[in-house]
Amino acid sequence: MFQSFEVTSRPEQGPPRLAALRSEIKAEGLDGFLVPRADAHQGEYVAPHDERLQWLTGFTGSAGFCAALIGAAGVFIDGRYRTQVKTQIADVYTPVAWPEVSLADWLRGQLPRGGIVGFDPWLHAAAQIEQLNGALEGSGIEMRRCDNLVDRIWEDQPPPPVKIAKVHPLEFAGESHIDKAARLGQSLRDSGAAAAVITLPDSVCWLLNIRGADIARNPVVHGFAVLHGSGRINLFVNPAKIEHLTSHFGSTVTVHPPETLLAYLQTVAGPVRLDKATVPVAIADVIGDQVVWGDDPCALPKACKNAAEVAGSAAAHLRDGAALVELLAWLDQQPPGTVTEMQVVSRLEAFRRRDNALQDISFETIAGTGPNGAIMHYRVTEDSDSVLEDGHLLVLDSGGQYLDGTTDITRTVAIGAVLPEATQAFTRVLLGMIAMSRLRWPQGLAGRDIEAVGRLPLWMAGQDFDHGLGHGVGAYLSVHEGPQRLSKVSSVPLMPGMILSNEPGYYREGAFGIRLENLLVVRPAPNLDGGDDHRPMLHWETLSFAPVDTRLIDLALFDDISRGWLNAYHKQVAEKIGPRLSQGAKLWLDAATAPI
Repeated sequence: MFQSFEVTSRPEQGPPRLAALRSEIKAEGLDGFLVPRADAHQGEYVAPHDERLQWLTGFTGSAGFCAALIGAAGVFIDGRYRTQVKTQIADVYTPVAWPEVSLADWLRGQLPRGGIVGFDPWLHAAAQIEQLNGALEGSGIEMRRCDNLVDRIWEDQPPPPVKIAKVHPLEFAGESHIDKAARLGQSLRDSGAAAAVITLPDSVCWLLNIRGADIARNPVVHGFAVLHGSGRINLFVNPAKIEHLTSHFGSTVTVHPPETLLAYLQTVAGPVRLDKATVPVAIADVIGDQVVWGDDPCALPKACKNAAEVAGSAAAHLRDGAALVELLAWLDQQPPGTVTEMQVVSRLEAFRRRDNALQDISFETIAGTGPNGAIMHYRVTEDSDSVLEDGHLLVLDSGGQYLDGTTDITRTVAIGAVLPEATQAFTRVLLGMIAMSRLRWPQGLAGRDIEAVGRLPLWMAGQDFDHGLGHGVGAYLSVHEGPQRLSKVSSVPLMPGMILSNEPGYYREGAFGIRLENLLVVRPAPNLDGGDDHRPMLHWETLSFAPVDTRLIDLALFDDISRGWLNAYHKQVAEKIGPRLSQGAKLWLDAATAPI
């Protein structure tokens, strides 16, 4: 199966590895060294070769970094990982609540007399270092480029991935890579740039209509691309991955070995657009005064899915929803105390694998029962596997990578009879999900302008959760896709074709967790009688279809409007998913979607 249950966190290895790193820090004449989760492509997920943070500290989260100094070592983690990190790092490391505590402030406190902190210029974006240098001004702390000191001590470091790429068919892409390159090249010329360096793997793959397997769960190819205003592309990738794609690329794309990138960039006549948020410092250094800062030219076009991409995603969600319903029907027949988290994950993957279009799961399935459900990004292992006991809630967050789309869906399920405080919190989470699903909003608003709608029922009860309300999702690409987000920090206007998750939650450490998630696509909203015809509006179309566990709803908190929405949604679930199910699962679905 795709998912393994191997224990990958080794906290006991943290102390000797930190000691070895500190020896290298001293040998370099430094006072510290930064170890990010990122790789040279600045994507969210990394290959085993680039799991430096996990190897050094034991922390397995998808975001964070370590600042290793001679006298202190901080592991910086956001709200999603503050429960998880406690069990994954040794006491030689100190968890630091980030971004509440900034790296600059922490360094100032640890190095009051100043010092020199090294960093690998391939693993940090230009914006990160610029911001850090600004925040450290006057502190006497210098940030210095240097070789990667973790790589020096990681004796059995896996090699970089070399997985074979494949063509992403036009029927799913909806636009040829030649047309994409010409369209985006024209936009570069219009902005005054001669070329752009593209570093994000999902952007490179989207632009070239290819997919790969260099990173588990993400169908991407590691490589860099230079897009010219003419529409010509220079691609820097290990030739072994793409030798068979020559006819697909045609004359538009010229392939180079990746080690020649910096030398080639020195020959490119500017101005050259770089995305300050994602381009490695090493590349920005080479471009120098030829730089024009701007967004990745692929980011917004990739986010605004065309008709073929939206149709493919919708089709994938229906098949994926059927697999989830088969699992939920099976689970409902198992008495409390007889099933474990690993069994749930395995059975769900088996149902998904019945679909020949499935290429991978879209992330490690989260199946957390009882207290494990409060760990937002919980991954069950052979050591943590727990039994679904009477009174537990099960948080089941999962998805698939299909040839025609990427899915991500979460349901919280009652195991036996649960406490009233859990049903009340569940109902507030459901009310938030429904409120966002029903929303219409004026064109031009960003995620930060509307995400509070999904939190309001929890806020009114003095509750909240420490993750964004929603993230962008790719089209058979990354399950977390920017620049669109439902987040208080997202200023990117929501536009038709963007696919986002809608996933409010609530987590009580040591007790239970709750999360509900559907994927939604932004659509133009039709005019309403009495509305302003001159004011364009947007709304959501739901892509995910699976029943919500109505046994967990506290009807005293549930209003009539939300009841009407849920009944209508469940009617759609029965109509769209029912014909795809086994007879037993269909009977279960009919009961699970009965009006409330």
